[in-house]
Amino acid sequence: MELKDKIAVVTGGASGIGRELCRKFAHQESARHVVVVDQDGPGAQAVAEEIGGTAFTVDVADGDAIEAFVETVERDIGPIDLFCSNAGIVDGKGIDTDDGTWDRIWHVNTMSHVFAARTMIPRMAARGGGYLLNTSSAAGLLSQIGSVTYAVTKHAAVALAEWLSITHHRDGVRVSVLCPQAVRTNLTTGDDTNERATGAASVDGILEPDVVAQDCIDAIREERFLVLPHPMVADYMARKATDPDRWLHGMRRLQEKLEADD
Repeated sequence: MELKDKIAVVTGGASGIGRELCRKFAHQESARHVVVVDQDGPGAQAVAEEIGGTAFTVDVADGDAIEAFVETVERDIGPIDLFCSNAGIVDGKGIDTDDGTWDRIWHVNTMSHVFAARTMIPRMAARGGGYLLNTSSAAGLLSQIGSVTYAVTKHAAVALAEWLSITHHRDGVRVSVLCPQAVRTNLTTGDDTNERATGAASVDGILEPDVVAQDCIDAIREERFLVLPHPMVADYMARKATDPDRWLHGMRRLQEKLEADD
C-alpha cells in the first residue's frame, strides 16, 4: 500500500512510535488525513495540531469506544485505509501478578487489536480492502524476561495478527505486525517493571522511534507481515524453532546475568 492520499488512524499516537508514524504519514508520505488517538488527550491534540490531523481521546481497552470513534471518523473525514493499533503498556511481573493487572494489560496489549479488527475488517472488506498495522514486540515472538504479563499478551497479539492475515487476505485486508526489541519510548523508562523489561530487550541496542516508524512504512509499502527493526530477532526465532531446549537454556543464562547486574 502507498500512503499518499490515504486516511490513517494511529492509536498511541501522542508519543513514541505512534507519534513518529503520524509525523511520517503526514509530512513524508502525504497521507490525506491522519487521526491521532491516545488516552492522553492533550498529547494527541498537540501531535494533531503539528501535522494538521484530528485528535481523539480514547481508551483502546474499551471496544465500544473504538467503534464509536471509528464511526465518527468515517462519517466526518472519510473511510479509513490504514489502522495502526499501536497502543501498549508494560505492567506486571511474575505469575503472582494480581487479576486486575492481568485484565488491564490483556485489554490494552491484546484486546485492543481485537476491537480494532472487529470494527475495521467488515468495513474494509466491504470496500475491497484496507490495511492493519498491529504493534506487538519481539517479546511476542520470543519471550520477556521479568514480565510474564507482557510476554503472554504480546504473544497473543502476534497470534491474532497471523490469524487475521490468513483469514482476511482474500477480503483484500493486509496485515503487518511490528515486533521490535527496545525502542526509546515511555515504555522503556519510568519504573522498575519498565527498567527490567528494557534490560532484557536492549541487549541488541535501543532504537529511536523514527527509525522504527520508517521500518513500518517500508513494510506497509511492501505488504510484508513481520516488521523487525532489530534484524537479529529473525535469527533468534530460527534458533528457537530448531532447538527450543538450547534456546531456553540461553534465555535462562541471560536472566541470570540480568539479575546479577541488578
